[in-house]
Amino acid sequence: MFIYLSKKIAIPNNTKLRCVSWNREQGYIACGGENGLLKVLKLEIQTSKDAKIRGLAAPSNLSMNQTLEGHGAAVQVVTWNAHHQKLTTSDQFGLIIVWMLYKGSWFEEMINNRNKSVVRSMAWTPDGQKICIVYEDGAVIVGSVDGNRIWGKEIKAMQLTNVEWSWDGRHLLFGMSNGEIHIYDSQGNFCSKLTTYCLTNVTGAVKIAGIDWYNGSFGYVEPNCPTLAICFDNGRAQIMKHENDENPVLIDTGMSVVQIQWNHRGSALAVAGSQKSVQQDKDINVVQFYTPFGEHMRTLKVPGKELTSISWEGGGLRIALAVDSFIYFANIRPDYKWGYCDKTVVYSFSKPARTEQCVVFWETTTGERYIKYVRNLISVTAYGDHCLLATRADENTGQDAGDLQQYVLVLCNSIGTPLESKYIDMEPIYVAVTRTHVIAASREAFYVWQFKTPKKLSAMEVNQAMGRKKDSRERVYHIDDTPSGAGESMLDFSKAFAPTGDSICCVCASDKVLMIGRESGTLNRYSLPHLALVNKHTVNCRPHALSLNCTSARLAIIDIAGILTLFDLDTKWVNSDGQEVQGQKLEFERKDVWDMKWAEDNTELFAMMEKTRMYIFRNLDPEEPILSSGYICHFENLQITSVLLDEILKTPETPSKDNLLGMEIKSLRDSRDLLEKVGIEDAAQFIEDNPHPRLWRLLAEASLENLDLKMSEQAFVRCKDYQGIEFVKRLGNLQSEVMRSAEVAAYFKRFEESERMYMDMDRRDLAVNLRVKLGDWFRVVQLLKAGSGGGDDTQLQLAWNAIGDYYADRQKWGKAVTYYLQGNNQERLAECYYMLEDFIGLQKLADSLPENHRLLPDISAMFVTVGMCQEAVAAYLKCHQVKKAVDCCVELNQWDQAVELAKTHSIKEIDNLLARYAAHLLEKDKKLQAIELYRKASHFIEAAKLMFSIAVDYSKKKVKPLRIKKIYVLGALLIESYHEQMKLTSRLKAKSKKKAEAASALAGLLEEEAMATSDTKLIDNAWRGAEAYHFFLLAQRQLYQGYVDASMKTALHLREYDDILDPVDIYSLLGLAACANRAFGTCSKAFIKLESTDALNQSQQEQYEALALEIFTKHSPKDSRINKSECPNCDTMLPDWSSSCPSCDAKFPTCIVTGRPIMDNLFWMCDTCKHRAYESEIRSATTCPLCHSQI
Repeated sequence: MFIYLSKKIAIPNNTKLRCVSWNREQGYIACGGENGLLKVLKLEIQTSKDAKIRGLAAPSNLSMNQTLEGHGAAVQVVTWNAHHQKLTTSDQFGLIIVWMLYKGSWFEEMINNRNKSVVRSMAWTPDGQKICIVYEDGAVIVGSVDGNRIWGKEIKAMQLTNVEWSWDGRHLLFGMSNGEIHIYDSQGNFCSKLTTYCLTNVTGAVKIAGIDWYNGSFGYVEPNCPTLAICFDNGRAQIMKHENDENPVLIDTGMSVVQIQWNHRGSALAVAGSQKSVQQDKDINVVQFYTPFGEHMRTLKVPGKELTSISWEGGGLRIALAVDSFIYFANIRPDYKWGYCDKTVVYSFSKPARTEQCVVFWETTTGERYIKYVRNLISVTAYGDHCLLATRADENTGQDAGDLQQYVLVLCNSIGTPLESKYIDMEPIYVAVTRTHVIAASREAFYVWQFKTPKKLSAMEVNQAMGRKKDSRERVYHIDDTPSGAGESMLDFSKAFAPTGDSICCVCASDKVLMIGRESGTLNRYSLPHLALVNKHTVNCRPHALSLNCTSARLAIIDIAGILTLFDLDTKWVNSDGQEVQGQKLEFERKDVWDMKWAEDNTELFAMMEKTRMYIFRNLDPEEPILSSGYICHFENLQITSVLLDEILKTPETPSKDNLLGMEIKSLRDSRDLLEKVGIEDAAQFIEDNPHPRLWRLLAEASLENLDLKMSEQAFVRCKDYQGIEFVKRLGNLQSEVMRSAEVAAYFKRFEESERMYMDMDRRDLAVNLRVKLGDWFRVVQLLKAGSGGGDDTQLQLAWNAIGDYYADRQKWGKAVTYYLQGNNQERLAECYYMLEDFIGLQKLADSLPENHRLLPDISAMFVTVGMCQEAVAAYLKCHQVKKAVDCCVELNQWDQAVELAKTHSIKEIDNLLARYAAHLLEKDKKLQAIELYRKASHFIEAAKLMFSIAVDYSKKKVKPLRIKKIYVLGALLIESYHEQMKLTSRLKAKSKKKAEAASALAGLLEEEAMATSDTKLIDNAWRGAEAYHFFLLAQRQLYQGYVDASMKTALHLREYDDILDPVDIYSLLGLAACANRAFGTCSKAFIKLESTDALNQSQQEQYEALALEIFTKHSPKDSRINKSECPNCDTMLPDWSSSCPSCDAKFPTCIVTGRPIMDNLFWMCDTCKHRAYESEIRSATTCPLCHSQI
């Protein structure tokens, strides 16, 4: 930062001031002094006609100067409540007055006087709701903003001198006359004493000079930043993170301190007081400025006998100082973290809600902003097309407790995109960037990194690929090293920790030279890119900033006192000892300089900021100063671009182009005046005497305006503008004066004027061509339609399509469709329909296209991405891409359609594809998906096999029998579908319709036999599993319903299914049903089977034996009744449960409703599963009991 005195206001009658306070929100300044003096002033910036004169440069006048009457003695304490626009003052007799603003003037609102003691300090809470007043005798009063007393307290045996609220208003710090600081809570309860580490080894009495706790309302410099500042009159100070911080920042200012205060965002602490002068044997008034981390930033010397008080302005750009009977104002030029590259202003600011710094890349030509959030930002440096962000790496990102602190250098382009980054182990306090190098320096060492730019990248990679020695792009040197440029340095960061007696204090670099300034005034000069120490120069100051001109021959030096000097690096002269010395200081000096910039295209031209004036120097001669407080961005073509960062950072998220200033140097302004007021000939002579490409361009443009083609061509030649020369030649070929004027108007971007001239000449074609070049297609359409005949159809179509492109680029697809339809642009229409998800429109477009149109495959692909198989297939078939149509069906799992297409168009590889996909599904244990796949592809046998394997798995896991039955039924239905498929296939193969009927059944069977010999068992016994579980469930249902005889007969039938059902389940159910039916003979046989089965272990068998013993000791193992029926074939008498006749081997089907054998010739048969039932039993059913198909 840089600070300088800017204004002085005298208090009438030489009344000595004791205190000053600046209202940070409304800008009022209150000052109190002897004899009850109390004044409220307001400095308001005048709005100047010149938009460039803004901020600190604008003149400020006193808009208020009111003397407040009420105090009879010296006013000692003045404090503002900015939230509620109240002023609280107190004098040496203890009288307190609260003042309020009413109709533009200040009036008394409340008065209070204890008449016991004097008020030593007053403080409002950060939210302005409460005030704490401390008296010298130890009395404390806390009151509300409306004047009510909240609580009071007497602190015994203590004299109070200071009070301060914590940042959140929860604690109070009381300063005692003996130098102690006590911490109380907001209700007045004592908490603890604050440890004053800064007074270690201090003897004698000390007084507290100030306590100031920054409340974080404008964010923090960085996370966990110290905010509580405490300073004593002996100059010792400490800055703490919180009241219990055991490791505060300690400062010895070496001053006699009277007051301290933070600026508005807690980034600078002002310490005011006096200091012994070495040159003059007296005390001088000084204000020292420190960062929250205790680093000294600046010293401001203030004239006068005694400095009594200081106060910051709300924006932190000015500070008020009460000295004797004067108020001095000092302007502050902060060291913003900012840069300028490729017409982009890069700046950072902090938000209260975020711990990261917000870095804004503001593209000044388009006004676009790109925002990045960066943690622990140290600096922003920009040059050319690049911007470098230096940050401190997070302590928790991959670093062990003993590791060194790491720092990150991130190289970005002008929109904030990181291009490359490097981690380094030294702090980058000073950073410089050139077109190819980044230089980062700590106080002891410097690091050089040659970064890759996209233009150089390929060449460098080619060199490495050819096996050349890889040149290290990173090097570290200690400042005391003397590198020869032979590439001897390695990347050794331990050099950064070797001490030096002469620290680095600034760096600057160009493409050829690196300059490093040291605290002693030595300037180390290194060559780039080889990095050899070329020379050491000495200057009689401590440099603060360095800058090289465009040829690296001259160096500008701004020292810590703000004095600018120039140093010629190449001049050789002989000193008093007769030795030849290279480098000479020029006879040039300017004071209070805080910014400077060399011209990019002239070695003698530079601009500098001196207080609130910008001076432009040519050959060390200054032009007339320009009032400005902007930071200089760029100086080229006799034009200076500067940015009002102070104004931008008031509303940093919405920068205005009004805050970017363009200024012209005198020769450019004079040339412009001569051209406007005198004439081209005189202006040409002046430019000949003061040649510069920018001036020749100005002359060329003025000559063009006057259609002086000869002069404009000469001027374009002098400024080496080939396009300009060509343009002038083209103008010379035009015969019409009006045509030339129209072309010139277009050249100067006055397109409306040019178009009007063309239309007046009845050359609508030229007006259309002009708008086509500009890409203003809306106007092209208007011009084409306005003419007779409606314009050229081709051009109109081109315009409609271009307007469609305009809307499509902005993703306004609906509007784009309208114009593409008019322009008949089918390709872009398809894209728009797809983006709009208007698939009906897309389908209509596909239908309207002719066969084999090149767009059809693309439309098909669009349909595939959204799963619209039917439409995709239709489009593929229309362009005769059957293979892709099949692939699309496969991708969308429409296997039936895929198989149909494959058969229709004789594609053979479908079966392989199907098998591969099914194997993939089975590998992932997705059996049901594989079944569905086979079913859709009409591979019913494979589907049935999988279905039956699932049923077997379920039966082993003892899943509910009903579920297993359903799965067996599904498998059997798949087999039935296979039968139907075979019949259909054979029918299609039959040559004549007459043969078809007779042949279909037989041919189908023969084809089945031929195709499925390996699966005969599966096909023949398709329903066996379903039957087994059907009768198993039926037997249990009958048993529970009390039909024990029917249940036993069904269970006897289950014995045929012991290959599917567990024999233990069959015979357990049979034994239970037989026992219930008192058929103990059948029951006994069931128990014999159970006791002899291998499926039971020893203990289970013993249980069955015990149960059998219990039953058959009570009941004889004989059936109580045996019902017999007659065999319908051979009249043999059989048990009524028998399913076959032993005499004639006749087989009897089983009724699926009752479980009884059907011995009658009258029965009902299901059309689907071909199973039978008694007609009398099935009448009440609506579906088949086995396969559940509709009856």
